[in-house]
Amino acid sequence: MADILKNPKVRRDYHILETFEAGIVLHGTEVKALRAGRGQISDAFARVEKDEVYLYNAHIDEYSHGNLQNHQPKAPRKLLLHKSEIRKLFGLAAVKGNALLPLAFYWKNGKVKVSLAVGKGKAQFDKREADRELKRATMRRTIED
Repeated sequence: MADILKNPKVRRDYHILETFEAGIVLHGTEVKALRAGRGQISDAFARVEKDEVYLYNAHIDEYSHGNLQNHQPKAPRKLLLHKSEIRKLFGLAAVKGNALLPLAFYWKNGKVKVSLAVGKGKAQFDKREADRELKRATMRRTIED
C-alpha cells in the first residue's frame, strides 16, 4: 500500500472516531496526475448526498501531457462505498462537530483508494495566550519569593 497523497492536518486537528476505505471515480488524466504525485487533499472534505458520498476540494493537478479533455482540478469526486457504510457515515456525520475527511489516497491492486475518516474537532487554543499565562505565573512566583 503506497501512499499517493496524505493529509497530516486531520490527525492534528481531529480525534479520529472511525475510518473507512472507499474507491473513487476518476478520469484517466486524474489517475495519470496522481501517478506523478501531483495533488493535495489538505482542504478536502466529504459529504453524504442522496445516498452517495462525494469528495470536495481535493485538488488533483491537470495532467501536463493532457489535451482539451483534461479534468477540472477541484471537481467533486464520487466515492464508492457499500450502502451499509454510507448509512453509517450519514449517521456519524449528522452528529454536530463531526466531519468526513480524507486521510490519504493510496494504491491497492492497481486502483486508487481513499482512506476516509470520521473526525471530531479538537478544542483549539491560542499558544501565545498559554505562553503569556505561563510567564505571568512564573513572574508572580519570582516576586513572591
